[in-house]
Amino acid sequence: MWGGRTGALLRVWGLWPAGVRGRRPLGYNAASLAGNNSPQCWNCGGPGVPKRGDGFFCPQCRALQPPDLTRDYFSLMDCNRAFGVDTAKLQNRYQQLQRLVHPDFFSQRSQTEKDFSEKHATLVNDAYKTLLAPLSRGLYLLKLHGVEIPEGTDYAMDQQFLMEIMEINEKLAEAQSEAAMKEIESIVRAKQKELSDNVSKAFEQDDFEKAKEILTKMKYFSNVEEKIKLKKIPL
Repeated sequence: MWGGRTGALLRVWGLWPAGVRGRRPLGYNAASLAGNNSPQCWNCGGPGVPKRGDGFFCPQCRALQPPDLTRDYFSLMDCNRAFGVDTAKLQNRYQQLQRLVHPDFFSQRSQTEKDFSEKHATLVNDAYKTLLAPLSRGLYLLKLHGVEIPEGTDYAMDQQFLMEIMEINEKLAEAQSEAAMKEIESIVRAKQKELSDNVSKAFEQDDFEKAKEILTKMKYFSNVEEKIKLKKIPL
């Protein structure tokens, strides 16, 4: 547990990690799929599409089928289940899926297909945003391996790291010029790059506890990045 000056300052500055809970991505909840596991088409009753395939439409009547909410984001976005992701390939896959399932293309279809289209589009958006950013991608991958950073957990960070965060925050509070802000941004960007490289190695070695520690540090720097953005906004 953190206490004393360190814990107090972290709370005042808004740098106490908030954990990773919040709105659960659609890909997490298998229990909500009750009644949606039938391979038959809801419209014509014919054989449905393979559960892990890319056939979003019934091969017989071409009706849009409901999304497979048990499919993880890596599978949906055609990426290897690893921390390292080809972001150009990810973006291309996102655009490909949006051309298939975006609600704008279903304005003249049945209400059922309109509803399915909205669910598909939401799922694709969530998957894309989650896998695009290194921090959210790492947290999601960690969760797929059964490891989470619960909300409110005082993860045991070393004092040297906490002092480093406080020093950066002090510089940010004192920064009055664009040059000073850019210097802080450069420092934080370099730290995040270093941590991203380290967490990638941790995942490659299946060292999930190490990955958890590094991702927690990345959350601290992410909080600093958000404070930098806020300070840039003119009052």
